[in-house]
Amino acid sequence: MIFLLAAVTPILSEAQVTLDSCRRWAQLNYPVIRQYELIQKSADYSVSNAARSWIPRVVLSGQASYQSDAANMGEVWETLGLDRMLAALGQEIPEMYMRNFQGKVQVDVQQTLWDGGKAAADKQTAYAELQKQEAQADLDFYQLDNRILSLYFGLLLLEEQQRQLSHTDSLLQSNFKRVKNLYDNEMVLRSDVDAVEVELLSLQQRQQQLSYSWQAYREMLSQMVGRNLTDMTLAIPAEKTVAIQGENRRPELRLLSAQCNYLDAQRKSLKVLSMPQFSAFAQGWYGYPTLNMFKAMQSGQWGLSGIVGVRMQWNLSAYYTQKNRMGQLDILQKQLEVQKDVFLYNQRLQKLQENTEIIRLTETLENDDRIVDLRRSVRRAAETKHENGTITTSELLQKIADESAAMSARSIHRIELIKAQYELENL
Repeated sequence: MIFLLAAVTPILSEAQVTLDSCRRWAQLNYPVIRQYELIQKSADYSVSNAARSWIPRVVLSGQASYQSDAANMGEVWETLGLDRMLAALGQEIPEMYMRNFQGKVQVDVQQTLWDGGKAAADKQTAYAELQKQEAQADLDFYQLDNRILSLYFGLLLLEEQQRQLSHTDSLLQSNFKRVKNLYDNEMVLRSDVDAVEVELLSLQQRQQQLSYSWQAYREMLSQMVGRNLTDMTLAIPAEKTVAIQGENRRPELRLLSAQCNYLDAQRKSLKVLSMPQFSAFAQGWYGYPTLNMFKAMQSGQWGLSGIVGVRMQWNLSAYYTQKNRMGQLDILQKQLEVQKDVFLYNQRLQKLQENTEIIRLTETLENDDRIVDLRRSVRRAAETKHENGTITTSELLQKIADESAAMSARSIHRIELIKAQYELENL
């Protein structure tokens, strides 16, 4: 499997959830997990059936029939005149004829001596089919992991925006009280109070919209991991360094490789169809007539009979279509090679794009702290100027908005950087 589906990581004591925990929980909760066991069992049955082709095949059969006519040696002798010749010699002609009713109970045993490699080809095909189905299941888990990654970091971004809006709300509440106090002392106009109040109401609307989005993301993530995450906090993953030229372990490549192996197994099975097969056989039956036909015609009794021998079967008609079918498999092989080249080409472009994004975010973060400090200093200075009446309320609100935007950008850039690092690792 592509991921370690082991014991579930326990929830931390402070009810904090990690990305790795969500990944493992989602894998265990995903219905495809049950498919691995079914795939393995199916392969075991196929391999077992292929191995049993060397076990002697035993067939028990029975037959009963009534014939409208049967051989009668008396009629033959009469036609040839043998009855008169024997009578002249004083000899009596024995009665020899077949009975109209015939039947037997028969046992057929066949033992394969050489199957042309069919059993080995069937085993190889079964294992190739197993690898192909497991690779497809791995790809399903990989796509699931990407969805968990997107949801988890989407939630982190929403929570970070909520925290920043909460900080901005605190600033606006503080300034609203201050402007209200200035208005009560007739130092500002009513419009200044209204302007701050409008910003507070607009902020509350954005908070409400974020809350709805947060709930939707939480419910979706809870469904996918099979746990209620409403009362738990999401831990921000640690930053990591990812080599852009690392080992390529993408499940798509394993699936393409498994499909190529399956084509190789089909080629071997196709060659086996045109090979001769040798087997030993034995037939034994109790019935009438026996192999000694003349004795059976005289006695009319049931008896034992048997045959042993060696049989060869060679399906020469398999050669008629073998070349065309091999050509079809070669075309499928080339198509898989093209798919692999296209995938690797797109993957290289994605990695370069993701790596460029990581470099951009890293450089951006280097200036974010300084920008936030400067915006905070400007906002504090603006509050002092506003108390002194040297700037308007609108100008003060703009400085508060600038500080809030800078803090929000810093937090979002950090989470986006970590997300890009994890996405590059998945690539």
